[in-house]
Amino acid sequence: MYQRDLPPVEPIEPGLVSPLDHAVALRDLETMTMVRRAVERRDVVLAFQPIVQSPRLDRPAFYEGLIRLLDETGRIIPARDFIETIETTELGRKIDCLSLEMGLIALAEDPGIRLAINMSARSIGYPNWMKTLNRGLAIDDTAAERLILEITESSAMVMPDLVSVFMQDLQQRGVSFALDDFGAGFTSFRYLREFFFDIIKIDGQFIRGIADNADNQVLTQALMSIARHFDMFTIAESVESARDATFLQSIGIDCMQGYYFGAPTILPPWKAPVAEMRA
Repeated sequence: MYQRDLPPVEPIEPGLVSPLDHAVALRDLETMTMVRRAVERRDVVLAFQPIVQSPRLDRPAFYEGLIRLLDETGRIIPARDFIETIETTELGRKIDCLSLEMGLIALAEDPGIRLAINMSARSIGYPNWMKTLNRGLAIDDTAAERLILEITESSAMVMPDLVSVFMQDLQQRGVSFALDDFGAGFTSFRYLREFFFDIIKIDGQFIRGIADNADNQVLTQALMSIARHFDMFTIAESVESARDATFLQSIGIDCMQGYYFGAPTILPPWKAPVAEMRA
């Protein structure tokens, strides 16, 4: 999640648009235009980041496929630069379709990997998303059990009842689900009990610098306890140092993800030579 921290706006005369509002609107318009053009050109790629097992830090449990756009100059644009602007629009649904399509292609090409793909809960009712999923699962009958769908905590709370039914249907077909950004502040624990996520990804705000932060140590262990109570696998996001990784191992986190173990790379790590492309 990426929220804007905006300064207070001075009162203005009715009917006038403040310079700040105008600047934000202009920026969002430019972002929408950039994304729309990239989608029309299909200038999108996945960047893959490993999720490692805590007992074996040299062995990825699976990878996360992170959407990237290419602008007209070929520059790689990470999701944080556009996803908030398009999240509630049809462009957001098209991005989810492209992410899923590319993820399913990667699974079909490499039957030995597991892959997590991000989606918004808003895409559940988008017909093309489900068509993309059904087409990919029909091509490869092992894909479902190797596919993990990551739903952010914030979008899951928009329509919790629909998400719960959707998850149960796909879990019966073998698909797993991860709750992304757990602890970021939106989850009703009543719904957490009903969701039955397979994986909980603890938000990076609790993980960065955890080895030296007693408050985050307590909070992370509390979130881990909740996950274990509901029989959910735990992943620490944003692990960026050896000290943090060692501490997380000591408290029994199941898996870890972050730049300490590898940055997202456009060239799939399981295919990559020594020199990799970073994104």
